Amino acid sequence: MKLDFDLSSYLEKVKKSSSYFHTFINRDSLAVGLLVLQSGEDDTQTPHSSDEVYYVISGDGFLRIKNKDYVVSKDKLFFVAKDVEHHFHSNSSELKVLYFFGGPDD
Repeated sequence: MKLDFDLSSYLEKVKKSSSYFHTFINRDSLAVGLLVLQSGEDDTQTPHSSDEVYYVISGDGFLRIKNKDYVVSKDKLFFVAKDVEHHFHSNSSELKVLYFFGGPDD
């Protein structure tokens, strides 16, 4: 199994794909990936079956968790419990987020 990761290569993968996210570690106990939203791009994710942590690499906007908006900015970290509705929105610049699931990304 790969043990070191270059995030810039995964950011390029996301930019060249039709998806706005890419999971690059996907194991039974942990999944890790990158989410990249362009200004005005919709975040269409649905609730996950595992707890999740988001770390904001860069960008701005809001993360709506259970109908409450939280301000998104560089170096902020957010926890979202499993099965909870959430999505990013209203970013005015490119948003880059590293995500961690407490289980596989199904």
